[in-house]
Amino acid sequence: MFSSFLRDEAGATAIEYGLITALIAVFLIGALSALGTTMSSEFAEIGAAIK
Repeated sequence: MFSSFLRDEAGATAIEYGLITALIAVFLIGALSALGTTMSSEFAEIGAAIK
């Protein structure tokens, strides 16, 4: 029973997928945050030009 537990890699695969998902989430949060700041300034310029 113990040796089959050591050979089981299902948990390791789930952890790897979790880490990959976390890295993608961190990248998306950073990218959207930077894009949001840029878009906010663009909309401010457009709003000032309309007035």
